[in-house]
Amino acid sequence: MDENRHCVVFSLDDRYFALQLSSVERIARAVAVTPLPHAPDIVLGVINIQGRVLPVVNIRKRFGLSETPIHADQHFIVGKTDKTPVAILVDNVHDIIEISENHFVKHDDIISHIPYLSGVLKQDDNMVLVHDLEKLLSADEVHEIHTAIQDMDATPGPKKSRKPSSGKKKST
Repeated sequence: MDENRHCVVFSLDDRYFALQLSSVERIARAVAVTPLPHAPDIVLGVINIQGRVLPVVNIRKRFGLSETPIHADQHFIVGKTDKTPVAILVDNVHDIIEISENHFVKHDDIISHIPYLSGVLKQDDNMVLVHDLEKLLSADEVHEIHTAIQDMDATPGPKKSRKPSSGKKKST
C-alpha cells in the first residue's frame, strides 16, 4: 500500500478484519447456502446472486476460528479476484475506512508466514487484520471449486440448501 486506500471493515466474533474496497463488489444479507459436493473444505457451498453462482468461503476455518451456523443477521461480502468471484460469510460489516500509511504495518514486517494477509491496521485501540482477497484461495482450491460447480451444473434435480436461522431458539 503506497497511498491511502479504502477498506471494508468486518467482524467475526469479536475480532476485526478488513478487505480492500477495490476487491469488494457488494455486501448482501446472508441467504440459504446450497452444499457443493467435492468442493474444498473451506467452501460452505454456493449461493445465487443475480443469476451468478458464487462459492461461499468459510473464512472462519481459514482464520482458525470456531464455526457457527449461518443465521439471518450475518452478511456476505461478495468479492472479485482474478481467479474467481467469491462470497465470504461474515458476522457484521462495520464501516468503510481510509487507511493511511502511518497507521498500516505491512505483513512482511510482522507476520510474513500468512500469505493472504496484507498487513495490520492500527485503529484506536483495535488491531484490524487487512487481508488480500487474491491470496485467500490457493490455485488448487480455485480449481476444485470450478470443477465442483461444473459437476453440480451437470447434475439434474433440485439442490438442498442450508438456510440461515433467525438466531432465535424455538420453544417446545
